[in-house]
Amino acid sequence: MPEPTYEELKARLAELEKQGPKRSGSLEFRVSEKGGVSVYGLGRFPVTLYYEQWKRLLDVADKLGEFLDDNKSKLKLKE
Repeated sequence: MPEPTYEELKARLAELEKQGPKRSGSLEFRVSEKGGVSVYGLGRFPVTLYYEQWKRLLDVADKLGEFLDDNKSKLKLKE
């Protein structure tokens, strides 16, 4: 595959700039090379867990929500 020319790179950059920044708050899911599910958009790095881990986490989602509410005063919150 040939290297792109300067003009092609410049055109691609202009196209990407027109799209603007990614929407904040949107989450994206991908399957990793090792078979885990990665969630992008929560922070700087993706969160990756395997199927069984996601299922365990989802099974206790209500409990996690209660824990977060109970400990909200101790947690750092974005303003």
